Amino acid sequence: MKFRELLLASCVPLTWGLGFTLSKAALAEFPPLMLMSMRFLIAALVLVWFVPFPRNCLKDLFWIALVGSTIQYGLTFTGLSMIDASLAIIVVHLEVPFAVLLAAVLFRERPGLQRLLGMTVSFVGIILIAGLPSVEGQLFAIVLTGSGALVWSVGQIMYKRISDRITGLAAVAWIAVMAGPQMLVGSILFESGQLTALINATWVGWGSVVYLGLVMTVLGYGIWYTVLARNPVSHVMPVLLLLPVFTIAASVLLLGERPSPGVLSGGAIVLCGVALIVFTRSPQGPKTSNAP
Repeated sequence: MKFRELLLASCVPLTWGLGFTLSKAALAEFPPLMLMSMRFLIAALVLVWFVPFPRNCLKDLFWIALVGSTIQYGLTFTGLSMIDASLAIIVVHLEVPFAVLLAAVLFRERPGLQRLLGMTVSFVGIILIAGLPSVEGQLFAIVLTGSGALVWSVGQIMYKRISDRITGLAAVAWIAVMAGPQMLVGSILFESGQLTALINATWVGWGSVVYLGLVMTVLGYGIWYTVLARNPVSHVMPVLLLLPVFTIAASVLLLGERPSPGVLSGGAIVLCGVALIVFTRSPQGPKTSNAP
């Protein structure tokens, strides 16, 4: 990969990492599903004009949006609202071993020894974090966030089945079109205080919403699929290992979080496991991302 392409690719974990941190700030003002519905409605209004109408996979996209976005973000960001962003982003990276595990079960893909080792290392890291005294009382939030990672993996498996019929950016656009209203309905059914949140939201809350919709989603995914189109997936995916680095740095600088040495050590173990999976040479693999 050329240096210019590498620099461009590095902008993706930077925008996503900052977005994940800003999401934590915004969750102090908006309910999780309401926040995500606004994010995806903004993204949909921008992107939908530039991609073709998916006539041949509209029904599939509806279910992918429901599972891989609405349910997934509901779980992940409800968990994020209860724990530090620096801890949540580590748990989110279970998406990678979960995806490998589901691919092995559903598609009979052989993960190989290195991926199996990476999965084991990642899960050991999470278990060590869950047992730390510093995260006592946060186990439910960790389970919610981890469940979101599992559901995301299910959504990626669902997308893989139609990936030859729609481009990545078109999928993002039309999933946003469907997920935005789905999340809004979910917020009305399962959350409260939406009107109060809209009235009392500060510039931090609204600024975060705009960033999530325009920068994190439209710009972030636009860059991601541009880089993927120009370079092999195996060359691009390792860049996403910078995501927790940028997220933790942003959470420390902007939110004043102070992750404990135990959390950082456990996170390093998780990332080592993810790296073992990502750096495994394979001719196959979905062109997807472990995006927050």
